[in-house]
Amino acid sequence: MKLDILVFGAHPDDAELGAGGTIAKEISRGKKVGIIDLTRGELGTRGTAEIRDKEAARAASILGAAVRENMQFDDGFFVNDKAHQLEVIKMVRKYRPDIVLCNAVDDRHIDHAKGSQLVSDACFLSGLVKIDTKMDGDDHWQDPWRPRVVYHFIQWKNLEPDFVVDVSGFIEKKNEAILAYSSQFFDPDSDEPETPISSKNFIDSVTYRARDMGRLVGVEYAEGFNVERFVAVDNLDNLL
Repeated sequence: MKLDILVFGAHPDDAELGAGGTIAKEISRGKKVGIIDLTRGELGTRGTAEIRDKEAARAASILGAAVRENMQFDDGFFVNDKAHQLEVIKMVRKYRPDIVLCNAVDDRHIDHAKGSQLVSDACFLSGLVKIDTKMDGDDHWQDPWRPRVVYHFIQWKNLEPDFVVDVSGFIEKKNEAILAYSSQFFDPDSDEPETPISSKNFIDSVTYRARDMGRLVGVEYAEGFNVERFVAVDNLDNLL
């Protein structure tokens, strides 16, 4: 299956929090979008890996993602090395996306910046013909593939975006997908320990951040992204 857009997140719920509106909008436009979680979030204070597996599947269904996979890297301890890069390369070559979205370049959680750089490096390496990869259980060598662009969604820190995507009309779908992770976010009846993302203020901040991003460009809601390299367009209209 060739995907138009492949979204990587270090943990289940990263993709929804950072780019849920953009994912929903692109799917509504007929784009094939997949999500790959690097870890199962097993070190999270609330819930379990098994619970988060089910929540991730439910969130993907809400958004309409064509596929969702989990790399099962070690939460908190994965590193940006050859072994991990090769596994990500396999996913990039398997789905051959034109666009990759991934974690924030800098953030509170150490896995976010690590995941960001890991995916970015793997996307470059994936285009090199002398790197040989096979999917597990498959005898066929994969063809090289390099996405056209890699964009990084913004997460906990208020990074200045290089561009924003108008997600007006899709904030409700984004929030519905986020709330599929009921173990992680605000629940007044929960007796689990409080975390930085379990407060009502945090879940409210998803909407008011999107509203503030939208304010920057004169729309109701938007999501911000950072780029690694100059973005080329074929005409000025594409910048609107």
